Amino acid sequence: MRISEYIGIPEVSSRSIKVWQRNRDVFLKDIKLNFLPPFLEPILYLLALGFGLGKFVESIDGVPYARFIAPALIAVSVMYASFFECSYGSYVRMYYQKTFDAIVATPLTIEDVIAGEMLWGATRSMINATVMIPVIGLFGLIDLKYSLMIIPFAFLGGLLFAAIGMCFTAITPNIMSINYPVLLFITPMFLFSGTFFPLSALPVAIQYFAVALLPLTHIVNVIRSLSYGILSSSILFDVTWVLLVSGILIVLSINLMRKRLVI
Repeated sequence: MRISEYIGIPEVSSRSIKVWQRNRDVFLKDIKLNFLPPFLEPILYLLALGFGLGKFVESIDGVPYARFIAPALIAVSVMYASFFECSYGSYVRMYYQKTFDAIVATPLTIEDVIAGEMLWGATRSMINATVMIPVIGLFGLIDLKYSLMIIPFAFLGGLLFAAIGMCFTAITPNIMSINYPVLLFITPMFLFSGTFFPLSALPVAIQYFAVALLPLTHIVNVIRSLSYGILSSSILFDVTWVLLVSGILIVLSINLMRKRLVI
């Protein structure tokens, strides 16, 4: 095994946008159905947790509980949209539908296909955030002016989780095996990344673990700051972390997929 196979910079061309366009066209065919989850989910979560459970929860750092979890709902949607698109979705296109085989029969390369898949996963995250922001804004829980900055950041966060999903797609032997990273990685992030309670409530060791290794922690921090209309210097660390880890995982995911698909 050569390390260069995994860390070498892949050759990706602008033709990868064709893969993005293909997935976009499929998405638009069922646009009403695809827009329903990001529209309904924040309403259901806010009614059940923010306003229901929130009546029994004290404010967190002076912030009502509904307003505390509202940005986290956007961050969670960013994670789910791109991760599932580039794990289950990409696996189906790769193995069952043989879409990847059909595309690489054209001038596009495997690297172009995987890059296009991740770009589309990031776009799904951005679409979800774009739909959710005005819905949550109707409840008066976010600063709409600064929250518009969440939309481009959602693409960056989506790219990170798209790369994570693609890495798991590259190493899982079958589609059912993707349940393991969902159970052991995605679900813990959903619960322990400062989503429904502040990290300060956890033991110090777990706080450090969440900041160092749980990507959703940084997505939540940035989106929560923007939702509050606070542009503090602390979010620079979170954005930098996301940029660096995204770059590493994008390279790794493309190389892993190339190794899996090239016989």
